Amino acid sequence: MSGIYLDHLDMKRESKSFTDSLYAVLTSRGLFQGAKYMLSGLTGMAFKFTVHERLLPMSVSAYGQLGTEHLPAIDNLGIYTVSDGGYTRHPTFHRYQQEAVQWVKESLNQGIGVIYWLPEFGVIRGYDDEDEVFFIQDGYSFEDQIVLYDNFGLNSTDFWSIQLLGDKVDVPLKDMILESLRLAIQDWDIPHKTLPSTDIASGKLAYDFLIRGLENGIYDEFGAVYILDSYIYSRNEIKNYLREAVVLWPDLQPAYELYSQLTQVIGELANYLTDSQNGRQINRAYIPVLIEALLAAKDIEDQAVNQFRDISRRYPDSKRSTIPRWGAHMVR
Repeated sequence: MSGIYLDHLDMKRESKSFTDSLYAVLTSRGLFQGAKYMLSGLTGMAFKFTVHERLLPMSVSAYGQLGTEHLPAIDNLGIYTVSDGGYTRHPTFHRYQQEAVQWVKESLNQGIGVIYWLPEFGVIRGYDDEDEVFFIQDGYSFEDQIVLYDNFGLNSTDFWSIQLLGDKVDVPLKDMILESLRLAIQDWDIPHKTLPSTDIASGKLAYDFLIRGLENGIYDEFGAVYILDSYIYSRNEIKNYLREAVVLWPDLQPAYELYSQLTQVIGELANYLTDSQNGRQINRAYIPVLIEALLAAKDIEDQAVNQFRDISRRYPDSKRSTIPRWGAHMVR
């Protein structure tokens, strides 16, 4: 086959870029039905909240080692997945690059798009052997980006990443919801997911980094707006997700009410942003009010996560209570 193009695969940027990409691939294949906020909740992606100490825009996708973060998310859906990636500076990169090009083409031949780090994430939806190119959607434009096979994996960062998807097994929705709560607890409790670096905070500590960055006034303007936009969107996703999850888990009603309260508290945050010749920026006159809202939101979310803990404790958790014979780490 000299080429293929999956024109039924459409990615739209709304949520985190990985969630947007995953949603596009799964729905085009009929592997997921439902709103995007349900996918964001079930995978735990909505709960991921990370902030760089200088509020850099990379904060939004710097929620840990990508393979480690995405595998549990997709596994909770019962979907087969394989990922690969690494640093382009490694001497073995070109060998891996050649193999990955073939893997991507094989997936496309089966009618399944591939999630690809641009950065951020996008979807490969076609290839042409004659021109030796891939066609990639970034979710912002209807126009495809073109990447040569020889440039596959090369980008403005020093690493590359792909996620391939396959068929699925049936997992009860109630089980998926319970596991998503445990993923949320994990993200909330772990302060740093990119160790040994501690300049990026996760979960509860991310609030402190965001507030501190706004207080000292030395922050990336675009990054601050992007972090807030993503934060507001994800907390609305969580509220909408819990609204539907309550049907199967009535005990989630208090958590749903807390996130409803949280979205009301942060509902005015977008009004504290202003348009300038350099793009959208935070109106610094409103930073004290913004910080007050974030402090209240942090307390509300902490209460909601404690509701998740109460539910989680009532049920066995074999994924976290069973240690494999080789120990707590994956065999290599």
